Parts: sequence; C-alpha cells; structure tokens
Amino acid sequence: MKETTIRCTTEEMKPSEIILDFPSVGATENIMLASVFIDGVTKIKNAAKEPEIEDLQNMLNKMGAKIKGAGSDTIEIRGVKHLENVCYRVMPDRIEAGTLLCAVAANKGNIKLINAESSHMEKTLDKLKECGCDISIEKDQISLKAPEKLCHVEIETEPYPGFPTDMQSIFVATLIQADGTSTMEERIFENRYKYVSELRKMGVNIIQEERKIKIIGEKNIKVTNLKAMDLRGGAALVIAALQAKGITEISNIEYILRGYENFDEKLRKLGANIKVKEGE
Repeated sequence: MKETTIRCTTEEMKPSEIILDFPSVGATENIMLASVFIDGVTKIKNAAKEPEIEDLQNMLNKMGAKIKGAGSDTIEIRGVKHLENVCYRVMPDRIEAGTLLCAVAANKGNIKLINAESSHMEKTLDKLKECGCDISIEKDQISLKAPEKLCHVEIETEPYPGFPTDMQSIFVATLIQADGTSTMEERIFENRYKYVSELRKMGVNIIQEERKIKIIGEKNIKVTNLKAMDLRGGAALVIAALQAKGITEISNIEYILRGYENFDEKLRKLGANIKVKEGE
C-alpha cells in the first residue's frame, strides 16, 4: 500500500470459505463481486444481511450468476463463465427515505413518501413513532405526521436489522429540539461524531462520552456557517439548519450531493427555503 492506494495482483483466484470478523456490507458485496467468475464455490459466513446485499444478489443472478443466501448470515457463490447485460430496477434508498422522514419530523410537518419500502426501515420507523410521530403504511407508501414536540428516545446502532448507523447523525439532528434528553450510542463505527462539533456551533447541547452522546433538547438553535465533514453528517447539518431561524450556510456540500439526488429540490417541495449556490 502506498499512501491512499491499494494495489492487488494475482495469477489465479481460488474458491474459499471466508468468515468475516464483522458483518460488513462493503466486504460482503466486494467478496460477492470478486467471486462471481471464480471456478468453484465460495462461501461467506457472518455475511451482512442488509437489503442491499439481497438486491445485489438478485441483479447478479438476473445477469447469470449463481448466488444464494443473501439476507442470511451465509452466502454461497458458485462461479460462472460470463454475465449477460440486463435492465434492473434498483431498490428504493431506505436511508434517503429515512432522512426525508426525519427532516419533516424535526420541523413539525407531514409527508407522504411514494416508492418507499417500509419493511427495510422498521427500526427507523419504530424510533420515529417512539418520538411521537403518527405513521401509516399502505403498500409502497409511508405517511408521517409530526407532533408539535418530539419526545426523547434512546438509540443504539446495530447491524441490520438493527438501527442503521447511517441514520445515526440524521436522528441526532432530528432530536436537537426534542423534549428532554435523548441518547445515541454508535456501536458500528468509530469516529462517526465529527458533525457534533458543528452542531455545537449552533448552540446544540450535546455531551459526548466515547461512543455515546446525550442530546439535551434546546428551544433556540442559532444560525452560523457550518462545514459538512461527510455524507450523513452533512445531511444532519441540513436538518439542523432547517430548525434554525435565519440563514445557515453549509460548505463542503459535495459529500451531500454525492449521496442524495436532488436533495435541495425535494426539500423545497416540502416547503424548505433552501438552495445550492452556483458552482457548489
């Protein structure tokens, strides 16, 4: 490895049984992709169970791959010689859906999401209900009506089907004006609280104790200039800014634009006064 580059070479790849120390989504997906053309059977044990893993399996199988077990902790890939071109509809983005629901919940609004898969978002929806949101589900639609004041909640991130780590910062920003003290414990990744220092600039009362933080609800959130440190943390800053009275400017937004398609446009449809500066 040199600096930020990893270079791998091999003359021949062989089938193997791979046991993951942690059910990583990225590791599971990359092993699946790397094994598609290996002659023989490769097994992944302690595989990630996220819906995206099953979606990848379904697409690859449609292309001619032979993969089974996605959604369980053991995935089996039997190598094939080639794959075919296909048209495939990717599953709805459960984190984008959760982000929009949280943005509305934080601002006492209501929303109907169309083409949203509620079965992929059970923990997120459970916590929004616990906060006092009225949620109804009909086929591929999720409707949410927020209360005048969100209730405090306790959350721990876990591998799927637990509460998703990608919703951690989003939910923290949602709770900054909630009644009482909420807690969030990040049990998946280290150093995923970079956005907290930016929220504190707004007067948000957050106490951090290693992997656990306490969010003490504040009525008045200040406007200031903020900087997005990563994708989900950047989206959290947008949700926080929507709760402040006045103009908040967020820089380094390439992270947000990378992970959310037409994010500003969708928020404007919900009534937000938001725009991306020309050149950003």
